Amino acid sequence: MKFRLIAVGKPRHKAIGAAIADYEARAARYWPLEVVELRDEAPRGRTIDAVRAAESQRILARILARTVVVCDERGSAMTSSAFASWVRRLQESAADVELVIGGAVGFDDSVRARATQLLSLAPWTLSHELARLVLAEQLYRAGTIVRGEPYHK
Repeated sequence: MKFRLIAVGKPRHKAIGAAIADYEARAARYWPLEVVELRDEAPRGRTIDAVRAAESQRILARILARTVVVCDERGSAMTSSAFASWVRRLQESAADVELVIGGAVGFDDSVRARATQLLSLAPWTLSHELARLVLAEQLYRAGTIVRGEPYHK
């Protein structure tokens, strides 16, 4: 089982970028993790819908796995323990999983339609950078829970 994170845009804030890199490296100690950063679309006089559609097409073109989890505020929420159990079941099934985080303007319904699951990272709307940080931290936390390590108290 391998996680492949598809994220639109690079972190713009140095501190958030450093935290993302740290937690992605920590998570990779527990689960094979590949990160695919896609270029965000420049608005240049285009509508938000046009930008969203272009980024969504870029996302869909990079999806390879059968199990696709799209991080979306409309998705199901899980506790950290439930998320860890879910990750453990995926690991046992040896299924590769793609996790998708949209860009600053999100993604359109075509990405949601491709998802096998929608996952809510918070009841609030998060910036794409913070969503990526939260997801990386939860992947790391899930690893510590599965191994019974003390990080999750």
